[in-house]
Amino acid sequence: MTCRECDNLIDHCHGSLVLHSAVDVECTDDTCIDLSVVRHSLVADCADLVGGCACSAVAVETEILVAS
Repeated sequence: MTCRECDNLIDHCHGSLVLHSAVDVECTDDTCIDLSVVRHSLVADCADLVGGCACSAVAVETEILVAS
């Protein structure tokens, strides 16, 4: 089985892109060198990850402090 994008020589990544609330992004593929959204077929917000993400807790705390 081969990847359709690989077969068509389309620039892409097989990893998943994770968007963090601190404007950072990371890819689950350690070899990924271009973190643009268009190269990734799966893009997720870090708050939607199972177990959450430490940066989403910091963002919520910051929002609470700003609203107070």
